[in-house]
Amino acid sequence: MASATADSLSSESARASLDDNTLSHTNTIRGPRPAPLIRALKPYSPGAQPRPIDLKLDANEGPAPSGILLEWLRPGIADILRRYPSAASLESQIAARNNVAPDRVIVTAGADDALERITRAVLSPGREAILTTPTFEMLARYVRLSGGDVVEAPWLGEPFDIDAIESRIGPRTSAIFVVTPNNPTGQAIPAEAIRRLAAAIPAGLLVVDLAYAEFADEDLTGVVLSLPNAVAVRTFSKAWGLAGARVGYAIGPTEVINWLRAVGHPYAVSGPSLALASAWYDAGRTRVEGSIRRVRLERRELTAHLRDLGAEPIESQANFVLARFDPSLHNPIPSAHLVADLLASQGIGVRRFPGGTPLESYLRITLPGEPAAFNRLCNALTSALRPRAILFDMDGVLADVSTSYRQAIVRTAAAFGVNLSAADIARAKDAGNANNDWVLTRRLLLARGVDVPLEDVIRTFESFYQGDPDNAARSPGLWQTESLLIDRAQLESLARRFTLAIVTGRPRRDAERFLNHFGLADLFAAVVTMEDAPPKPDPRPITIALERLGEHAAWMIGDTPDDLVAARRAGVASIGVLAPGDRATEERAFEAGRSLVASGAARILNTVTKITELLP
Repeated sequence: MASATADSLSSESARASLDDNTLSHTNTIRGPRPAPLIRALKPYSPGAQPRPIDLKLDANEGPAPSGILLEWLRPGIADILRRYPSAASLESQIAARNNVAPDRVIVTAGADDALERITRAVLSPGREAILTTPTFEMLARYVRLSGGDVVEAPWLGEPFDIDAIESRIGPRTSAIFVVTPNNPTGQAIPAEAIRRLAAAIPAGLLVVDLAYAEFADEDLTGVVLSLPNAVAVRTFSKAWGLAGARVGYAIGPTEVINWLRAVGHPYAVSGPSLALASAWYDAGRTRVEGSIRRVRLERRELTAHLRDLGAEPIESQANFVLARFDPSLHNPIPSAHLVADLLASQGIGVRRFPGGTPLESYLRITLPGEPAAFNRLCNALTSALRPRAILFDMDGVLADVSTSYRQAIVRTAAAFGVNLSAADIARAKDAGNANNDWVLTRRLLLARGVDVPLEDVIRTFESFYQGDPDNAARSPGLWQTESLLIDRAQLESLARRFTLAIVTGRPRRDAERFLNHFGLADLFAAVVTMEDAPPKPDPRPITIALERLGEHAAWMIGDTPDDLVAARRAGVASIGVLAPGDRATEERAFEAGRSLVASGAARILNTVTKITELLP
């Protein structure tokens, strides 16, 4: 029996087909029209990440192969490039490694190509394929594009239920597709279940996707090859680290492999890719086996670490771990999407899943297979899920400086004959490297052709900001216009749960005066100012604050790209806040928010008072 999704797609296809037949007799529609099945499909997309990512753990890619591979290819590369490629040599290598005849092996453009060929070879309208769900998302697409119907068998977290598969077998069942270890869950299927599934469809084909077999406790390739109606699909993209080369292969009965040759392109894999895979298949085994051992170690440690943090990981046998992040759990944690964004704010990309699906509360995290990267991942998860410190920028976060520091920039520029607007200053802040208002003021003057020594800029700026201490009534100083953006009661509540610190580009006297003026100094265990470190986006102001606190798991709350870039470089999660001036218009709020997200902010708050809604 086909799934509801498949029935819906079939109905859509039928309507589209009817529309096509109707339209073919009219002249009301001009231009090309897609085939009926295409109308129900969207291009594959893992989802774009607007934040800067330098540690990609969202695609299950393997470790990079040795760079010496390219040197090995160099002598013959011209001939490889000019001739149509032949996969025969690599197919013979694979056959020898698996103790089968070469005619039982076909090399394809990645495992995806092999899977798509299989669906075209054995499925057609009126035939069905059984798939576990969730699984590799392209499988259902390939089945439907071949004209077949998808029959789903749920498998998420619980032990593999072979009875559920067998109960779905019917007279139209032409194939069963299983992925083991499964993507995205990492769960594996026992060998005996593979044998039983093959026996359950003697007139059909059992397709076993073994893309992650190298990482599993048991490699089932031999089991699959012993069956008369089963095909094993493998890849060089994962453990072998050649995802960019796009080389996969299938091993099965000679007759089935011939079908796959008949339905595919004659030269599907490029010559350089074949040469790379062939060389690495011989020379890279020791290195690959070492990286596999490392991944298995990380898998155990990450699973334990996630449990300690309150997540629910699924026991995996792949090079990734799938874990549930559900705020409704007894021990509340951030949602999966917030955790993903908090990791992204630290430069780490993980795989998230769309809302409204069974996987919306899960994240899939690829194991990096490298000690430094793994430590970074674990620390980032701790910061995201169990922060112990909250670091606040001062200006625009705790203090409204729209009429003080920002106004001092405007008046200083005017004193040297340059008119600046609030928008001019906002754009300069968005551009980054603008944490020091004295330096920023001089830069804005230079951009308008006015070259003033920094000492003169500072003296003029301070005259406006500090005022005249000897005649405060006549020249009160702009600092007196500053107001507090969060009340003491809320900060006290946060201080009971977290250690609080200030990380600001202000001079120390200005920072301490603000805290004392509003009675907040006792709430902050550390105050890092201009005198302590280079300005943000340098990470040292944040790392100094963490050292003084004796903590490493923290969130940084800032209103400028400099705050967020510094946080990412220091290895802490970051939250962006719209400063009062950035909320003046909807257009300005959009511009500021976009700039903060592009700098790494996990979330954008209209006001710092909303931070309690995000914190675990």
